[in-house]
Amino acid sequence: MINKSIFFTYLYLLIYILLSSGVILYNKWVLSPKYFNFPFPITLTMIHMGFSGAVAFFLIRVFKVVSPVNMTFEIYATCVVPISAFFASSLWFGNTAFLHISVAFIQMLKALMPVATLSVAVLAGTDKLRWDVFLNMMLVSAGVVISSYGEIHFNVIGTTYQVTGIFAEALRLVLTQVLLQKKGLNLNPITSLYYIAPCSFAFLFVPWYFLEQPGMEVAQIQFNYWIFFSNAFCALALNFSIFLVIGRTGAVTFRVAGVLKDWILIGLSTIIFPESTISGLNITGYAIALCGVVMYNYIKVRDGRLSQLSLEDIQDRSTKEWKLEKKLYDVYTPDNSNGDNGRTGRGVNSVSDLNVDEEAPLISSLRMSHLGRTQLNGRDASL
Repeated sequence: MINKSIFFTYLYLLIYILLSSGVILYNKWVLSPKYFNFPFPITLTMIHMGFSGAVAFFLIRVFKVVSPVNMTFEIYATCVVPISAFFASSLWFGNTAFLHISVAFIQMLKALMPVATLSVAVLAGTDKLRWDVFLNMMLVSAGVVISSYGEIHFNVIGTTYQVTGIFAEALRLVLTQVLLQKKGLNLNPITSLYYIAPCSFAFLFVPWYFLEQPGMEVAQIQFNYWIFFSNAFCALALNFSIFLVIGRTGAVTFRVAGVLKDWILIGLSTIIFPESTISGLNITGYAIALCGVVMYNYIKVRDGRLSQLSLEDIQDRSTKEWKLEKKLYDVYTPDNSNGDNGRTGRGVNSVSDLNVDEEAPLISSLRMSHLGRTQLNGRDASL
């Protein structure tokens, strides 16, 4: 009998892989001149943002599924607006790349995502460059270069759009960490879309008006409402599936599922779009890049576990220290009537001189330890 929890875990992973692959293939099919022939990536992105923002509004304001966060104008202007700008840019450039390069090659270029994120994080001061991580990033970059060299239908414009979109996404991720998380705001997928999607729509309106709107007036456009509704619905469902997978399994399993999804997507794209041929050098370069990505993920997971163990060790040591102080104070009861004031002072001072890590004052056990010593010193002074 299959465990119910394990069953739902694999079900969520399957849904995420299907939706993620489906949205990418669907976007390619809609935008490609050889298929649905709607070569307006900004318009398609705006449809996604408008639909997602509307659904999020109804879920929060009408059906009250979740509550909005305490969002001030200052936080919105200084945090949400720049994050929305880079989010809109990453989607715009990523969708535009579909017009010029194959889905398979796009997935291979996406292996540069850790390189872009680390580079931006180091420049922003939120991460430090280490030799082991640097060597992994060099391995990823070398693999992507080999894969690009082996691309049969290499296109400079499409590659530039995709790489630019990757760095825009990296900037969004780092800004989210620096701006929102440091202000204590935790946005789930619904609240994220509620605040970010309308702002992203507004940012996309400017390039749309100058780049695509004139062409849409003279072009023979197939505007099938069912196609665009289902496409936007799949993009919205993908956001929710990511939240479910991470909440159910964790970031490590999500990254592994992402690697599996990339290989499946590369294979499916060559079947659905026969013009997306891949060479042996493509696969070799992507495999090399993937080795670097896997090693990078392993290092990040290892560092996370080590930092967690260190924090638990500090908390455990501080708790034991506080208990020792309390035990010594309970056992040693000074007697003023016997004239032992001097001995009493020495006993209390020895307790207050116990080694405590004062570098982490936000840990509750350390605050308790400090309060314990303060009370003892106060009692010593009164005696």
